[in-house]
Amino acid sequence: MPTPPHTVSDLPVAQFVGGRWTESATTMAVLNPATGTQVATVADGDDVTALAALDAAVAAQESWAATDPRHRSDILLNAFHLLHAGADRIARTITLEMGKPLAEARGEVGYGAEFLRWFAEEATRGSGAYFRAPSGGRRIAVRKQPVGPVFAITPWNFPLAMVTRKVAPALAAGCTVVLKPAPQTPLTAMEFMRILVEAGVPAGVVNCVTTARAPLVSAPILADRRLRKLTFTGSTGVGRMLFAQAARRVLRVSMELGGNAPFVVLESADLDKAVEGAVLAKLRNAGQTCVAADRFLVHESLVAEFTERFVAAVAALSVGEGLDESTRIGPLIDGAAVQRITAMVDEAVGLGAHQHTATAELGGAGHFLRPAVLTGVDTRSRLWTSEVFGPVAAIRSFTDPAEALRLADDTESGLAGYVFGENLGDTLDFAERLHTGMVGVNTGAISDPAAPFGGTRSSGLGREGGSTGLDEYQELQYLAIER
Repeated sequence: MPTPPHTVSDLPVAQFVGGRWTESATTMAVLNPATGTQVATVADGDDVTALAALDAAVAAQESWAATDPRHRSDILLNAFHLLHAGADRIARTITLEMGKPLAEARGEVGYGAEFLRWFAEEATRGSGAYFRAPSGGRRIAVRKQPVGPVFAITPWNFPLAMVTRKVAPALAAGCTVVLKPAPQTPLTAMEFMRILVEAGVPAGVVNCVTTARAPLVSAPILADRRLRKLTFTGSTGVGRMLFAQAARRVLRVSMELGGNAPFVVLESADLDKAVEGAVLAKLRNAGQTCVAADRFLVHESLVAEFTERFVAAVAALSVGEGLDESTRIGPLIDGAAVQRITAMVDEAVGLGAHQHTATAELGGAGHFLRPAVLTGVDTRSRLWTSEVFGPVAAIRSFTDPAEALRLADDTESGLAGYVFGENLGDTLDFAERLHTGMVGVNTGAISDPAAPFGGTRSSGLGREGGSTGLDEYQELQYLAIER
């Protein structure tokens, strides 16, 4: 691996372009959200860096596409093993720059690594078609080929897994990549670049541009005719803007956008399962996940006991710095997130909601917020209508499952939902009628590299993971063959 030009905390203050760490005239600070202290300084890329990264990806595209699928598979498997070998170091990096507890960071490393293994296996499973035309005479052949250079934009909440979920299928399909990680969490992406080099990824196949000036970097890449695909995970608002830019060049696009997941507890639900699932679906990563449960709809016969047990379970979770092994709820990403969620809670209480826990900021420089549970939340409040992205649960009761379904679907989002019930027929019927791309049935954890991850409506388009995940990075070519 090329030696970085200089390092801070053993990581390069540079961009990774064309297999080399390159200097940048401008830098940006990476802050620990638990302490407010500076973790490192990294390069702050610009339009020149962006186009250099795309140049490198374009130059490597033809040779990488021609590489044997087995060779691409072997490289991804190498990266899988190297991630596990460096799991403690990478987990600590994740915790330092985005705050999640170490136990969750270790879980993210394992989850993120699985995308490498899954797509290493998918890379060797060629598919297509060859058959005689119905009219006779000619033969029809259909083959898959890589779509071409990919621009991947990833968020801060899962700084490793969101990268591997995009990079692994792109590499498996034979596509080169320009990666732009979130400015809050560039260090994990840089760690992953080092792993890819060690795993055997050739120069230029994956490039990483770290920047706090996203529009300056994204605009020239999206406007360049050589780019063939955009993949983005982030907010719906930003996704709409990027989609409009991508439309000008008719790019292939896949987007995983915001959610506002309903969590429905039917009359037949097992409350032990429901409460355990609620804690997991709501409070993983301090609620900072796109599939987090936001709106809890509980049958009126269960709502009092569910609320009591859920509040007790939430209150038992320790809040603190992620590097402390006893911590179960880490900080929010920044002070703006704390202020936004506090305002949402205050508005809901003003509209008549009852707050069962004391939402309050913790002292110190970190961006901490104690988790909160509110009942009787007005459906007009932002706490109900908007993605919370924090540790606050809004509960309403229902009497009729049809009413619960109407309330659950009363949103522009359609990413994920959760349904709990022991009457499997009724529970599956409810789950299948939800207008969401994913549904957890009696479980609060739905993400799996072997399953297609994605949503409907304003929550995006396309799927990541599963057997369909590779299709997002491939084009179909039809050959008409005359005898």
